Amino acid sequence: MPDTLFSRLGGTEGVTRIASDLVDNHLVHPLIAPRFAGADVPRMKQMAADFFSLGSGGPPVYTGKDMLSVHKGMNISDNEFMAAIDDLMAALTASGIGDREKAEVLFIFYQLRPEVVRV
Repeated sequence: MPDTLFSRLGGTEGVTRIASDLVDNHLVHPLIAPRFAGADVPRMKQMAADFFSLGSGGPPVYTGKDMLSVHKGMNISDNEFMAAIDDLMAALTASGIGDREKAEVLFIFYQLRPEVVRV
């Protein structure tokens, strides 16, 4: 497997674990959890894993909406976005992901900010 971010995150197994932990973190985060009330958690975890896979150089299995379509009208604040980043970093740390990979993931997520915050 080439040295993609996807492979360095542990491939499908690693990305699936990180996405699952990320969603779990969101579900207990006081600032973010209310947005997920009544959500289909297994589907959210699968969609997050598929999106993460695609964005990190893995198989293009994501079939969901683009980020702008998903977040349009939600009026997500800067504080909520940063809380989501904190949850992401905690999920990466829990999986033993290194600083180089964390920096790459952060870069990707910050690029998505205009499609998530206050749209």
